[in-house]
Amino acid sequence: MEQSYSAAVYDAITYMHAHLHEPLDLTGLAAQAAYSPYHFSRLFKKSVGVPPLYYLSGLRLQRAKELLIETTFPVRDIGMEIGQQSVGTFTTSFAARVGMTPGAFRVSAASAENSFSSLKTTRHWAEPALPTVETSIQGRIYSEVPFEGFVLIGLFPRPMPEGVPLYGTLCDTADEYHIPRVKPGVYYVMATSIAWKMKVNDILIPHHTFRTRSREALHVEAGRPLEKKDIYLYPPRFDDPPILVSLSLLMNNFLRRQAETAIGKK
Repeated sequence: MEQSYSAAVYDAITYMHAHLHEPLDLTGLAAQAAYSPYHFSRLFKKSVGVPPLYYLSGLRLQRAKELLIETTFPVRDIGMEIGQQSVGTFTTSFAARVGMTPGAFRVSAASAENSFSSLKTTRHWAEPALPTVETSIQGRIYSEVPFEGFVLIGLFPRPMPEGVPLYGTLCDTADEYHIPRVKPGVYYVMATSIAWKMKVNDILIPHHTFRTRSREALHVEAGRPLEKKDIYLYPPRFDDPPILVSLSLLMNNFLRRQAETAIGKK
């Protein structure tokens, strides 16, 4: 049963990739997997973490990111390429799930390069451990494959790395991480690596970065000062949701917090 279910999800994701530019609905995707729509949707969400059509929309936005960086197609044409007939709808969806508008993302290479260079020069960063009555999330980082670089870690409201994380940090590869002042709530821990040898386009479109994603939610409760959550990075897997959040934006946000902390210490 488990093997059949895994094959069905694999086949469905393969079909999504091959038909991103076509109208797809839940009934058609379920038919490709030889399940009823209800059963297929339930099994897909159990495996991947999000419903199939939401996953599909993420793949389409990932394709839009590629087209924005790799082509000079107008934003309107890119929106239509992924099935968005309205440029306004495309821009709103893209901004909500990537963290910036399509136009801003298209010109973000220079900002990403500057942030990457700043991080490479500085090294050994740490979030300030200030006294707080709220919970801190801490743990160690492990990786299946050693690499030289850093790790971006975020707490997201759903099991897909999209939008601006509710909380996040950046730290060395083989180090402990610390996310302070996390309010009570339900979060999904997502992380991805950035290797020093990467080119800027690999940061903007992170297909090959090591990563992790929570299959189960992290419940942060009031009155608990510390939550332990180790992170295990692995090479990309076929059913991983796309990393939609702009890594350039996350690097910029981290560097800004570091600068604000330095000013506050003066």
